[in-house]
Amino acid sequence: MLRLNFKQMAKKITKRSENYSQWYLDVIEAADLADNSPVRGCMVIKPNGYAIWENIQSVLDKKFKDTGVKNAYFPLFIPQSFLTKEAEHIEGFAKECAVVTHHRLEMDEKGKLVPAGKLEEPLIVRPTSETIMYHMFSKWINSYRDLPLLLNQWANVVRWEMRTRPFLRTTEFLWQEGHTAHATKEEADARTMQMIDTYKEFAEGYLAIPVIAGKKSESEKFAGAEYTTTIESMMQDKKALQAGTSHMLGQNFSKPFEVKFLNQESKEDYVWQTSWGVSTRIIGAIIMVHSDDNGLVLPPKIAPIQVIIVPVWASDEEMVKVFEKAQEIADKLKEQGIRMEIDKRELRPGPKFFEWEKKGVPVRIEVGPKDIEKNSVVIARRDMGTKESVSENDIVMDVLKLLEDIQDNLFKRALEFRENNTHTIDSWDEFKNVIENEGGFISAHWCGSAECEAKIKEETKATIRCIPFDQKKENGECVHCNKPSEGRVIFAIAY
Repeated sequence: MLRLNFKQMAKKITKRSENYSQWYLDVIEAADLADNSPVRGCMVIKPNGYAIWENIQSVLDKKFKDTGVKNAYFPLFIPQSFLTKEAEHIEGFAKECAVVTHHRLEMDEKGKLVPAGKLEEPLIVRPTSETIMYHMFSKWINSYRDLPLLLNQWANVVRWEMRTRPFLRTTEFLWQEGHTAHATKEEADARTMQMIDTYKEFAEGYLAIPVIAGKKSESEKFAGAEYTTTIESMMQDKKALQAGTSHMLGQNFSKPFEVKFLNQESKEDYVWQTSWGVSTRIIGAIIMVHSDDNGLVLPPKIAPIQVIIVPVWASDEEMVKVFEKAQEIADKLKEQGIRMEIDKRELRPGPKFFEWEKKGVPVRIEVGPKDIEKNSVVIARRDMGTKESVSENDIVMDVLKLLEDIQDNLFKRALEFRENNTHTIDSWDEFKNVIENEGGFISAHWCGSAECEAKIKEETKATIRCIPFDQKKENGECVHCNKPSEGRVIFAIAY
C-alpha cells in the first residue's frame, strides 16, 4: 500500500469564526468544486461542482416539464437595438452589458492582432434573454390558440461584475430562465406564483435550505417587471441570499416587442408574460448554509455521491476479500438507486476519510477484514461526524434511513439557525444595533415609501429582502420614519 504523509494532503480550512469569506473559498478549493479562470471574474466549474449543478438541473427540469414547460435555446448575442425597446429593462442592465463591436481579428503593420470588421450594429452578450425571446414570440404567437407559450432554456449569461466571488457572483454564470406568454393577466399571475412555489419546494425539499417566500419592494424588483417574487435564505454569516425569483412582467415587454394575438372575440390584444430563474449561485447557498470547518456538507438528495465505500486492508490477501465485500455492498445499494462509489486507491484510510469529508459525501462505509468476520460494516455520517458499526444484513435499509435522517437534520439545523437569528424590531436604534452587532434577518414595519427604504439602505446597508406572502396585516409604525405601516417586512444585509 502506498504510504503518503497525511499532513501533506491536509490543507487547512480557515475557521468560519476567523474569516468567513476565506472559509468559503477554502471549502470550494478543498472540495475541488471550481477554479479561477484566466478571464477576470469568471470561474471554471470542475467535475465535482458541475455534478451538483447537473443534479439541480435534473430535478428542476422535470418539475418544469410537469407544469407543461418545454425547453428551447436562444442566441447568445442580442442586437443592441433590442435592449433599447424597453427603457426600464435596459437601464437596469446597461452597466453590466458586455458589447461585441467587431467580428474578426487582423494583423496590423507591426504584426499585432487588432479588431477588424466593425459590426453595423453592436451585439450584446446576453445578460438575460427577454428581448431576444420576445422578438421571436412576436413571430410565433398569432392567435389565442398559440397560448399559453411556456418555454425554458438552460444557458450561460454574462453580467460584467466588478466584484466577484465563485458561484455567488461571477461575470459569466449558468442558469435557467423560464419565459411564458398568456392570454390573460390572471393566468400570468398564477404562473408567477406557481414557479416561486416550485423554487421554494425545491430549495427546502432537495437542498434542505429553508427560505422565506414573498414579493420584492418596487425598488428591488426586476427591471421591467410589474412585480417580482423571491425566495430568500440565510447564510451562516447571517447574511441573506436571494435563491430564486419569479417575475410578473405584465404587458411591459409584449407592447414594445409587438407580441400580440387575436383573442376569442377576434380582437387584437397583447399577451401577459412571466419570467423566472435560478442560477449557479444556488451552489454557493448550499455551501454557506450547510458546510462546516472540516469542509463541504451536501444534502443527500442533491449530492453527486451519496455513499462512499472505503475498503481497508493491510495485505494483498485482505485486499481481495475487502474489495469483494465492498462490491457486494455497492451492488445492493445501486439496486436501490443510491449514488455510490468505491474508493479503491492504494492510500492509507486516514487520508481517504479526510478527503471524502472535505468533499461533503453524506455517508461513508468502511469495510475491513475484522468487519467481514463480524458480518458488519462501519457507517459514518458527514453532518454530525459520528459513526457506528451495523450489521451487513441491514445495510440497505440502514443507509436509506440514514440518508433521509441527514436530509431532515440539515433542514432542521438550518431552520433553527434562521429562527434564532431573526429579530422582531420596533425601534430605529435597536434596528441599527442588530445590523451592526448581531446580523441576521430583521422583521420590522415599513411605511411603503421608496425614499424611506433608500435611507435605511444608505445608513445600514440593509435592504428589504421581501414582503412575506404570509405577512400578518397589523397596524404599526415604520421603523425608520414612524409613519403608519400595515405589516412587517424582512430586512437584511445581502450578498
